[in-house]
Amino acid sequence: MSLTSDEVKRVAKLARLGLTEAETTEILTHLNSIIGLVDQMQQIDTDGVAPLAHPLELRQTLRTDAVAETNQRDKFQANAPHVDAGLYLVPRVVE
Repeated sequence: MSLTSDEVKRVAKLARLGLTEAETTEILTHLNSIIGLVDQMQQIDTDGVAPLAHPLELRQTLRTDAVAETNQRDKFQANAPHVDAGLYLVPRVVE
């Protein structure tokens, strides 16, 4: 399958792209080469090949889940205008 110049112009018009004749020819060449590559890949026999999520065997290195900072809530809330039971009190903005 390959595209024609008229099809590229039609898609360009739908996308509201103003293409010159030279740009249309260049885009047509690129699109046809991409379609040709896809056609080649579709001809490859992939029976018996298991699908992969990623071509490399990667592992996610996780760090241990440990507390790294101390609780400083009282220090932070000391500057707040209104606090109750460890919560910041703010004016109601939605009624």
